[in-house]
Amino acid sequence: MPCMKYDLAISDKTYSSWSLRGWLLFAKFNIPVTCHSAKMYHEEFAQMLSSFQPARLVPAMKFDGIVVTDTLAMAETLAEQNPDANMWPADAAARALARSLCAEMHAGFGAMRNDCPMNLRRYYPDFQPTKDVQADAKRAEYLWGLARSEFRASGPWLFGDYSIADVFYAPLATRFATYNLPRNPLSDAYIHAHLADEKFRQWRAMGFAQNYSQPGYDKDLPSGDWPGPTPITAKAVETGPAENANCPYSGKKVTDFLEVDGRVFGMCNPFCRNKTLADPTAWPEFLAIYQK
Repeated sequence: MPCMKYDLAISDKTYSSWSLRGWLLFAKFNIPVTCHSAKMYHEEFAQMLSSFQPARLVPAMKFDGIVVTDTLAMAETLAEQNPDANMWPADAAARALARSLCAEMHAGFGAMRNDCPMNLRRYYPDFQPTKDVQADAKRAEYLWGLARSEFRASGPWLFGDYSIADVFYAPLATRFATYNLPRNPLSDAYIHAHLADEKFRQWRAMGFAQNYSQPGYDKDLPSGDWPGPTPITAKAVETGPAENANCPYSGKKVTDFLEVDGRVFGMCNPFCRNKTLADPTAWPEFLAIYQK
């Protein structure tokens, strides 16, 4: 891979589906990046993007003074610059279908976008989808089934190994989960592959660590337990001593603490502590000290 320094502008981890796509393009293919985040609909958002002109929306990335906006352009640029990451399927026919699926995701599914905004804090078991939302869901299931039946090889993803196509459909999978949209067994397995994915769980945990809610995203409906894997129980505690002297993420001296199974662990700041608190087993750095 080239020695490229990337910067990425993103927004709310709980609600911004486009930000999730942008982040997964780096996280799932082990491409180093420096993330810049700002809250949607706030002055800080425009301030952040002033460094990513001509971008008006997130995600946006920059390297060597070049700014790339739009997730399709970002995906193609990253795949071109990082050929060893194997971001697209290797087979030509699978690659063509993967690009088609991404383009349709990018331009379509308007009813689901409007009626079912991404919300990783909520599960609405009684949500009643409109006919248009049901049509979008059926179309997604058809596309997923087409990819899986023709090119799945091995593995839980659309083309066997994780690809850019899975990046693009990750937020749609969360909409199926949040709003309890009807689906067939193949689609259910694909959705749960996303919910159980380590990088997705890290993203969701960081959303809880951000700890803010956007007005208008919560529905006036009964809410149940998130349908993804159940995290092990952890709680914040005021003081140590901690089993570890240094933060598992930064290596800095611990200042903030949590308790798991009666054991106390420390991190270097509230965000590191709170992202671990939200889903301890999503973080290999934490597991390295927890499983000793």
